[in-house]
Amino acid sequence: MTVRSNSVGEPPRASGDDWYTRAPEEVVAALGVDPAVGLSSARAAELLTAHGPNALPEEKRTPAWRRFLQQYRSYMQIVLVAAAVVSLLIEEWTTAILLIALTLLNAVVGLRQEGKAESAMNALQSMMKATARVRRDGTEAEIPAEQLVVGDIVLIAAGDQVAADGRIIEASALQIDESALTGESVPASKDAGTLPGPQPAPGDRTNMAFMNTPVTHGSGVLVVTATGAGTEVGKISGMLSATEKEVPPLTKELDTLTLWITGAAGLTMIVMFALGRQRDQAWDVLFVSAVSLAIAAIPEALPTVTQAILSVGSLNLAQRNAIVKELPSVETLAFTSAINSDKTGTLTMNQMTAVEVVSPTDRYTVSGTGYGLDGKIHHAAGSSAGIEDAILPYVVASDAKLVDGEVVGDPTEGALLVLAHKAGLDVDATRERLPRLATLPFDPGYKLMATFNSAVDASGRQVVRCFVKGAVPAVVARATTALAAGETVPWDAELVARAEAQTERMGGEGRRVMAAATRDLDPAGFDPDGDLLAYVTELRMTSLVGMVDPPREDAKAAVAGARAGHIRVRMVTGDDVTTGAAIARQLGIPGEAVLGADFAAMSEDEQLARIDGIGVVGRVAPEHKVLLANTLKKKGDVVAMTGDGVNDAPAIKAADIGIAMGSGTDVAKNAGRMILSDDKFATIVYAVEQGRRIYDNLTKYIRFVLLLLVTFVVTFLGATVFNIAAGEPFTPPQVLWIHFVVNASFGFALGFDRESPGLMRRRPRPRGESVLTRPVLVTVGIGGLAITVLLLGLIKLGQAHFDSVETGQSIAFTAFALCLIVAAFECRSETGSVLTTSTFDSRQMNWVALAQFVLAVLVTQLDGFRRILGTTRIDARQFGWALLAALVLLLLWELGKLLARRSRGT
Repeated sequence: MTVRSNSVGEPPRASGDDWYTRAPEEVVAALGVDPAVGLSSARAAELLTAHGPNALPEEKRTPAWRRFLQQYRSYMQIVLVAAAVVSLLIEEWTTAILLIALTLLNAVVGLRQEGKAESAMNALQSMMKATARVRRDGTEAEIPAEQLVVGDIVLIAAGDQVAADGRIIEASALQIDESALTGESVPASKDAGTLPGPQPAPGDRTNMAFMNTPVTHGSGVLVVTATGAGTEVGKISGMLSATEKEVPPLTKELDTLTLWITGAAGLTMIVMFALGRQRDQAWDVLFVSAVSLAIAAIPEALPTVTQAILSVGSLNLAQRNAIVKELPSVETLAFTSAINSDKTGTLTMNQMTAVEVVSPTDRYTVSGTGYGLDGKIHHAAGSSAGIEDAILPYVVASDAKLVDGEVVGDPTEGALLVLAHKAGLDVDATRERLPRLATLPFDPGYKLMATFNSAVDASGRQVVRCFVKGAVPAVVARATTALAAGETVPWDAELVARAEAQTERMGGEGRRVMAAATRDLDPAGFDPDGDLLAYVTELRMTSLVGMVDPPREDAKAAVAGARAGHIRVRMVTGDDVTTGAAIARQLGIPGEAVLGADFAAMSEDEQLARIDGIGVVGRVAPEHKVLLANTLKKKGDVVAMTGDGVNDAPAIKAADIGIAMGSGTDVAKNAGRMILSDDKFATIVYAVEQGRRIYDNLTKYIRFVLLLLVTFVVTFLGATVFNIAAGEPFTPPQVLWIHFVVNASFGFALGFDRESPGLMRRRPRPRGESVLTRPVLVTVGIGGLAITVLLLGLIKLGQAHFDSVETGQSIAFTAFALCLIVAAFECRSETGSVLTTSTFDSRQMNWVALAQFVLAVLVTQLDGFRRILGTTRIDARQFGWALLAALVLLLLWELGKLLARRSRGT
């Protein structure tokens, strides 16, 4: 390993990022700093000038005017603007104003959605610590965190937040909460030891401290090895800036739909102008017809209706604790085929729970979950009923408290206090009867905690009792006897083997195992200020305890519901794979458990081949989560990714639907598209179910609006080719009426329709599958052609039998509205018949259909409507012709559905 430095430029550093492999003396020597003195102010200033502040890059915000103009990049907006310009040129002022107003409405709606998403990178910047305590020029000083440089000596203690990445060179019972960075569910113990290679994940670097992680216990000294963008958090910031959000599937579909319809309308216009000029039609007449066609071919109401449906859907989701930040994400939920879920707090309660106690001779099980005080101690008949002596060290050698059902202090210690309560122990009274004389705090070096308390032994003699709890190997190695049925027995090979077997069994079940012991000391020989660790020998073992963060009660049912909906659930956790696999088995999540590093080490072909068989990925780093999401997307899955920490933000942003926990960091929330205010996995599955319902209803409306657009284009084309109504079957006001009064009304009705039967038993739509499926294209093609023939026939009927093209157009306009009533009911199902009572099970559909029927009558009868729409009065016989067209469409559609059902064998 080479070391390089210069006086002003690059700060001295190792050739790699492997500071954890080097002894503290070697690290400070490489960085050219004396830990007792720190950097000089002059040297720190040089480094700060050369490399900039200890800060993350801020994301530049796009100016409002540019964001507004960007709303006009969609095909729909471009066509509407072009139609408005042409309308102005030919002095169709009303049409031009309406079209401009439509484009402004669409732009404002788009801006409103963009404004809701706050930058995740800037949220990272806001997390930066304000100050840091350093040694410079031989004295301690508090400086702004932004002024830290590589080589600074930083002092940290409980309550502080680490201000930069650094190598720990001194540690005293130091523990740091790295859950936001690594996903670990408990604080990480830190020391100044040296770690061997190969490169471990950040969560396994026990001699390193990382920016923006809080110190929960003890104190320490570190030398800064990375600042700003070079820190682990800085790397995540870089990943965020390099990760682009996915465009929602429906947005892509609507762009494609608009492009195809625009292309068809463009070809129709070419035919219209060619034939029109051949027939010596005036340019202004042709331009009016062209504007009418442009308005007809563009689904002007579609964005507004879609936004309204998604908005109401998002409000319904918010009432069930799923807050959608961006409306298109509601429909993305419908495509979700894979959920990568965090374990702690989402699939589990995030509340450690003691579930088993094993004494040297007996075994007890514990009921109840979390920090709730409900539950009991259960034991086999014939075994010792008393458990107080076995668990007493867990209560006394503890600094945690239970206050109103909440744990104040270490969560593991809190779980042990709940165990004591279930055993009938009064924790406060017990501690009062055993006054504490001294404390040996937990240290990762000896992996235990001990307290020394004033007590009275069985003979009534005053003693100093040492209560010990800690890692099983550490406590067992210091034991010589054991407490069995109230008697002290030798800690022989048989008991040691039994303890090892029980520890291995509980560990294999995903439980965290701790051991407890005691020792009585002579008060005369006890020095509370002396070497306390020296007293922790010749211990008497009392018990082992198995603890677990239990699955949420509703999570198992939710996983089963997701699997029934053909959605693959995977657990992605910072914890070890053994714990993850055990919880996964309880939840019904199938598949093998692998390490994140092992998955990353596979070739791309192997990753794609094995991903379907993986159910748990443990010890994941941020880049592993992004890799998992990208691999699944390459397989064709639409991926939902949950998370709560800074480390989750890149994967949340990379996923199709990033889901942040409400209790998580602002970085995760701002990177996500949806926030779970209750942190429950069941809420995700409910959101997917509702997303499917909303998207299914949107597809009903898309079928309807596509039929409308095809009818408009083909009708204008037919009118041009056969010279019917001078190539303009409908005027611009009539076209806008169909779009905004008839189409929009049915759009809302279909969008809020009842859920289709068996929706959650269907397979999710594959990534990239178009809503324009072959059955849909056949339906709208034949349906649109049928309506076109009927409408053009009615115009010719008016011209031939009623001596008026205007009368024929009015009959056709009325028939169009009636045909759309039929189409709306038929579009509720691709193959289901409307000739059943269930057709009328939607109240909103019934009311809209009734209103549209009444309006179809009034548009030709009321003078105000006739003036606005350019219609003429028609009599009952003429209205009958319009009604007959709708009945013909109904019969043809039902015949088509009958044939479709028979071809599918249903």
